[in-house]
Amino acid sequence: MIDPEGYRLNVGIVLCNDAGRVFWARRIGMRSWQFPQGGMRSKESPEEAMFRELYEETGLLRRDVEVIGRTRGWLRYRLPERYIRRDSVPLCIGQKQIWFLLRLKAREDRIRLDLGRRPEFDAWRWVEYWQPVREVVYFKREVYRQALAELGELLIQGSVPIDPKSFLTARGRF
Repeated sequence: MIDPEGYRLNVGIVLCNDAGRVFWARRIGMRSWQFPQGGMRSKESPEEAMFRELYEETGLLRRDVEVIGRTRGWLRYRLPERYIRRDSVPLCIGQKQIWFLLRLKAREDRIRLDLGRRPEFDAWRWVEYWQPVREVVYFKREVYRQALAELGELLIQGSVPIDPKSFLTARGRF
């Protein structure tokens, strides 16, 4: 779905473990890494899209995770000109995303990258909370920074152990 301004409606997923590290996945056939994310279907709520994308990209089910929270509103990024497909209708100029923060409740061996119709990832690892902001493709960095800053506040208040000092100090670097 693309909104009237040209933004594709999308959900992003930050999956963390009990140590406060986040799931980081490598796109198939590429050197780029990212969080799981995907487009919303017509009449699908952000939460429904998130659980569908979670399964398609990681093999995890609703029972395997705890939803800690989500961003209050949409976060947007524009695509660089060279990635805009001018011949597509409607024209998509970027993505508009609701981001979710999840905690893995199941064992790590439940994570499967090969269950979706077209797998998107071929490898994954746990990384420090702010590492994705430094490593994601340049045009997504600000959205990642915004999402992690907003969702990180929930980690500090919640049940996942994260050192508030290192979180707040690191946040200032991005």
